[in-house]
Order: sequence, then C-alpha cells, then structure tokens
Amino acid sequence: MTRTGDQKLMQELNRHVILHTIRKNGPISRSDIAKLLSISPTTVTSAVNDLLKDGYVIENGTGVSNGGRKPILVQFSPNHRFLIGVSIDNSRVTIAEMNLDAEVRRRVDLPSNGKTGDEIIAFVLDAIEQFMQHYEDLAACIGIAAIVPGIIDAKNGVIRYNAKLRLKDVRLKERMEERTGLTVWIDNDANAMALAELHFGSFQHHKNLIYITIGDGLGTGVVVNGAILRGTHGGAGEFGHTSIDRSGSLCDCGNVGCFENYVSWPAIFSRIVSAHARGKQSTIMDMANGDITQITINTFLRALEQQDELATGIMKEVAAYLGAGIVNLVNLFNPEVIILGGNLSHKNEAMLDQVREVVLTGAMEILTEGLLIQPASFGEEIHLKGAAALIMQDLFHFSMTS
Repeated sequence: MTRTGDQKLMQELNRHVILHTIRKNGPISRSDIAKLLSISPTTVTSAVNDLLKDGYVIENGTGVSNGGRKPILVQFSPNHRFLIGVSIDNSRVTIAEMNLDAEVRRRVDLPSNGKTGDEIIAFVLDAIEQFMQHYEDLAACIGIAAIVPGIIDAKNGVIRYNAKLRLKDVRLKERMEERTGLTVWIDNDANAMALAELHFGSFQHHKNLIYITIGDGLGTGVVVNGAILRGTHGGAGEFGHTSIDRSGSLCDCGNVGCFENYVSWPAIFSRIVSAHARGKQSTIMDMANGDITQITINTFLRALEQQDELATGIMKEVAAYLGAGIVNLVNLFNPEVIILGGNLSHKNEAMLDQVREVVLTGAMEILTEGLLIQPASFGEEIHLKGAAALIMQDLFHFSMTS
C-alpha cells in the first residue's frame, strides 16, 4: 500500500521534473511532456495546473493537431516570480532581485568597511531588511539565496568557518528566515558559482569541472560526475588553504604558507607596495595619483593592459604559482574543464595563457587530453548567478547534491 507521504513526495518530484522539462523544451504540449517523461497524461495535467496557478508557467499558443483539437502549449514564465540573491565577501555585500532566468532586475552594492564577526552578520540582516522594504507584497518571491566564502554546511545553512570574516558556526539560514519570513538557501560561493556555470553558463554539457575564483581570496568549487563535492563538513575545495611553503607567512586560517597568500589580490597588492618602497617605477602609482591606498584590482588590470613592467612581472609570478597549483588539481581530479573566475581573472587573457602553458606542460599528459582551461561565462554578476543557482537546483530538481 502506498503511503500518503510517499504520494506527496512523488507528486513533488513529478512537479520539479515537469517544470524542468517545460523550461528546457517549451513551448510544449501536455501530451508531449507525458511522452517525453513516460508518465501518465493525468499526472502531467495535474502538475501543469499547479504550475500555472503558481505562476511558473503560462499557456502560449497551440500546437499541431493529430486529428483532434489543437493542443495548448505551455512554456516557462521567468518573470512572474522572483528571488533575492545575496553575495557576502570580504569587502562588500551585494543584494539583488532576480527573475527565474537569473537575470538581475535590481541590485545594491554595499561596502562592508572591514566588518567581521557579529557585526558583519548584523550588517547583512539589516541590509536585506532594507532591500525588502521596496516591496509591498512578497508573495511572488520564492526565497533568498546567500553565498559566502568559507566552509559552509549547505544542508543546515550554517557558516562553519570563515577566517577572514571571523565567523564560526553561524546559523545564518535560521537567522535570515526569522528576520524575513522567507525560505533561505546558503552555500559556499565557489560551489554556487560552479552551479551557475553548469546551469546558466557555457559549460552545461560537462560533468567534471573545477571552478576557481581569484580575488580577495582563492576559492574552488569541484564538480564530480555532475555533483558538487562537499566533503564531510562542507569544506571540500579549500584550494586556497593548501600549504605550499612550511616556512611561509601565517595565514588567517592559522596555517602557514597557504596557497592564497601567493596568488590572491592581497598578495599582489603586497608585492606592489614592496616594489614601490624599493623605488620601482610603475604606471600603477600614476593611475592611483600616487596614493597607494587607491590601488585596486582594476588599477592592476589596467596596468597589465598597458604592459606595465611591474604589473607584467607580478602577473607572471602569480600565474606560475597558480598554474602549479592547478597541475595538482588536474592530477587529483582529472576534470574536463578548469574555469577561472573572480575579479583577478576577469578579462585577464595574459594570466589565462600563462596558466594554460604551465598546466599543459606540468600535469600528466594523459590527463590533459582535451582539457579546457577557460574564463568564467559571466563577469561581475557570477556571484549573483551562483546565488540564483542554489534556488534553481531545487526548483528544477537539478541533481547537484552529494
């Protein structure tokens, strides 16, 4: 005998799969959905009626008749519902309203001005509450998805550990749901960005990929056989905290010689400051009007475009380190694709070419056959695309948990 709970679960699964099918194949008739999924027309009709009622799909036109009435076609409706994406990093908080195609319709960027611990959490909660004051009614909002660097327990929505933001065992999902009354998803930023590439980006046909984000830190999302590799405590992919120099500098995580201390923006900035102190001339200082505190990643990237000697030299050194680290990832995971994202990678073809050269000559030859090393599909909006992907994986029944 089938239990009521089992029936409800099956209905919900059917609804997810049918919505995913409509999104990928619409406009499509109910009968074609039933044939495509090998399920009964009655099941499809019931699920589609629910989806129409909830605003996830709309009826749009008619199909070709096979002798009877022309079938009514249904298609995905990305603009009738929306979600709120939140990206928290070491220097700012971004909040955006997005439709169900992960297109940003409204956003705010807020510098966090060095806030850490309870102060940054309070800042995030206040910012979300203020963002939501724009809406008279949140009935059309599916929920909130927040991404954070560090070790995240995605199942329970807990920030287990983030060294730079001084966060440990923060039950962010619970606190956000209490504050907003909405359903909340939480995950590691690099994992979320890997999801975004799989479902919205240029790598939707790949099952084994590694997404590396390079900016204030170094994060990695690892996808194995179509599923995010999370590890026991949600800490798989902490590439930036693999130790490469036992005599190196102390890292925020408590270890010494961590990889991100050699390739992240703070490491590059430190090199620039050191070179300036030694009297090294560079257009970087000219761009910053002689003020070291005004030097940003964009300043450095502009200097690279102008083939500034200091910027070029630093980039070669960083690319050599990064390539050597990626060699290890290739030999460990044998991915189809390595994706380089983050502010430091955006429009940085010089770094990409140098990393490719190091990896293709350093990794095991058989593991580099057909290996792609590519820039991310999205620029600055990748964080928000990643946040949207967290909700989309549930809504469309993406099989992305492990």
